[in-house]
Amino acid sequence: MRVPLSWLREYVDLAAEATPEDVLAALVTVGFEEEDVHRFDITGPVVVGQVVSVEPEPQSNGKTINWCQVDVGPEHGGVRGIVCGAHNFGVGDKVVVTLPGAVLPGPFPIAARKTYGHVSDGMIASARELGLGDEHNGIVVLSDLGIDAPVGTDAIALLGLDDVAVEINVTPDRGYAFSVRGVAREYSHATGAAFRDPAERDFAELQPGSGHTAVVDDQAPVRGRVGASEFVTRVVRDVDPSRPTPPWMIARLSLAGMRSLGVLIDITNYVMLELGQPLHGYDLDKLTGGITVRRATPGEKMTTLDGVERKLHVEDLLITDDSGPIGLAGVMGGGTTEMSDTTRNVLIEAATFDATTIARTARRHKLPSEASKRFERGVDPLIPFVAARRAADLMVELAGGTLTEEGGALFAEVFVAEIELPRGFVQGLIGVDYTDDEITGALTTIGAEVTAAENGWTVIPPTWRPDLTDKWTLAEEVARIHGLDRIPAVLPTPPSGRGLTAHQQGRRRVANALAAAGFVETPAFPFTTEAQNDLHGSASGEHLPSIRLANPLDGQVPFLRRSLIPGLLQTAHRNISRGLTDLALFETGAVFVPEPGVEYGTAEVPPLGVRPSDEVLAELDASIPPQERHVAVLLTGNVSPRQPGRAAEAAGLVEALDAVRVIGAAAGIEIDVVQTQRAALHPGRTGALVAGGEEVGYVGELHPAVAEDADLPGRATVLELDLDRLLALAGGRIVAATLSTFPAATQDVSLTLPAEVPAGEVRAALAEGAGALLESVRLVDDYRGEGVPEGSKSLTFALRFRADDRTLTAAEASEAKMAGVAVAAESFGAALRD
Repeated sequence: MRVPLSWLREYVDLAAEATPEDVLAALVTVGFEEEDVHRFDITGPVVVGQVVSVEPEPQSNGKTINWCQVDVGPEHGGVRGIVCGAHNFGVGDKVVVTLPGAVLPGPFPIAARKTYGHVSDGMIASARELGLGDEHNGIVVLSDLGIDAPVGTDAIALLGLDDVAVEINVTPDRGYAFSVRGVAREYSHATGAAFRDPAERDFAELQPGSGHTAVVDDQAPVRGRVGASEFVTRVVRDVDPSRPTPPWMIARLSLAGMRSLGVLIDITNYVMLELGQPLHGYDLDKLTGGITVRRATPGEKMTTLDGVERKLHVEDLLITDDSGPIGLAGVMGGGTTEMSDTTRNVLIEAATFDATTIARTARRHKLPSEASKRFERGVDPLIPFVAARRAADLMVELAGGTLTEEGGALFAEVFVAEIELPRGFVQGLIGVDYTDDEITGALTTIGAEVTAAENGWTVIPPTWRPDLTDKWTLAEEVARIHGLDRIPAVLPTPPSGRGLTAHQQGRRRVANALAAAGFVETPAFPFTTEAQNDLHGSASGEHLPSIRLANPLDGQVPFLRRSLIPGLLQTAHRNISRGLTDLALFETGAVFVPEPGVEYGTAEVPPLGVRPSDEVLAELDASIPPQERHVAVLLTGNVSPRQPGRAAEAAGLVEALDAVRVIGAAAGIEIDVVQTQRAALHPGRTGALVAGGEEVGYVGELHPAVAEDADLPGRATVLELDLDRLLALAGGRIVAATLSTFPAATQDVSLTLPAEVPAGEVRAALAEGAGALLESVRLVDDYRGEGVPEGSKSLTFALRFRADDRTLTAAEASEAKMAGVAVAAESFGAALRD
């Protein structure tokens, strides 16, 4: 909201020396964020001059210019010669003269210059050149504006071009501040300056009379609220729309961000900015019959003031007469009854419309307006009578009209619910020891009625504050009025048992560990196709139930994902297409795993604005499919790039298994790998991930056909784990192992055994036989070739032994190793390799 300071001074005592920055600083203290300061980009000397002579001079280009002598007063050099191309003035007229050294909006500096054979010592200005409007057909003749000032008078101050406006950001809950009235009241709250309410008028003089009462016929109220609760009309006859809008009004409108559109429209805009009540003026002679406010019918259309024909929705609220729609209520008027240069009689409308209806209409038609911006935030229901009379008075004063007894009023009783404010509540919520007088004083200051009650107060908020609905909002008002700086900066002590749950902490540890290991987290949309769900959501690629969205963002991916892998494939494809080929990606997120035979979703959607019952909430919860939290990793390209003297190292299963170990360490559980098969993965290069005796995920290289379908060049390795189940198996707190101070004994063992025996099972057998002294066992070599019988392989394991109470001897380490070899030999026929 932009507020010219000259306008603000009319309704609040603003110190003469107050700068725009001072005003903004005061408004910040009551919760309004400052935005900007707006000024007319004009500097003097710009003065009143009187035309002494006019000599028309035809030019060779067919244009006729006027060589003028203009008296600008002795203090500005007396009579000056000026070339002017306009012809709407004559000798004796007083005009606005910009002298050399002045700068007009643009910026457009003025200097004496030779043109058309003369030295033009200044310029006679038009309204557009001064920033007072779009009119450029002629220069400003002061008598046309009703101004008669002495020659040499400063025209900048005379025309209001020395005014300045402050701009503040108005939050959606404080729509009353979209008016000079509201901002003046808030400045009064901030500084204690005297406030004069422009809405305080004798109600008797506000009565509009009769003959033009509107009818509200709302057959389909939105949320049960009738579209129009008040509709006030007044009639002004014999207006002269050709009269110029006064410069002070144009200046204020311009600073407020609105352009001048003619005196009649300017008046309605001016009153809207002043009081916060949107108005609309109809050409009374273009109306057919009476006015009816109703909802649009199916297929109905109308043309708005911007010349666009709009197809209406049945929720749209319309202003209609016997000819049909003449306005989109609260948003924009219609073209058939708009005021124009031929208007002689005006019907002024001031109404109160349902905020939800107006907001939906404005968004539906993509037609935001100054009126809808105010209506959708809530307009004071007691202001329409005042605004209609104020506009009528200005039309009488500035457009020469006659105020009649014609009009009409449709209004409803305004009821504001009482709010119980317990004694001590404000202090407990805000943390400041306000006195009772401070609390009641703050609420009285904002316009509330405060009545003492047994245990506190009963408060009736003012009609212009629909945002005050409960004791919490009242407490915030007390804090705002008395200064938010009084609230102590003390951090509260958190109660025990709060914070992240064990599973939340576990998920964070896993994500942080993967990121620290060099993987990049890439969250993806949870939408995919049914085919992708079948391929990646099951081991065999069989069809599984999936959740289909009723209104998907993308019709090509209407199903909720059962796996994180499709999202990682899309992310990888997008990065590879942009030249990023070496990728190590991961995601933690929810997957949706509906149970077979169970129907999810609900046909009944609870209405907005009403809290659903416990039964409805239970039904909604039951309609949601199980959502498991998974973690998935994708690797493709190289782990390290090619360097001088070193070939590139491609990412593969080794790096994927390292990621499995990172996840297991972060979760606090050991994860084993068992060979398996999956439809989406390469045969023979796929492993099931097992923890606590349960399969919790899989790891492997993508099947070449799947990689090709995903447009991934080369190999890609993936893994996916049920993170929730993994953390549940890991238990709660992770206890760090005790570090032994004794040295380790390391030995290697090479075993020859059938090639089909999985290395992981051999490793487990070695660990079982070696017993408690074995600290770690790691596969370091898988050899198949010369020296090994056909159909066999040689597996080499690195063993590390350590005791907690002594230094192990080589014999003890060897004994433990051979015990492990014995178990492997018994289980798989393994033999020590020579």
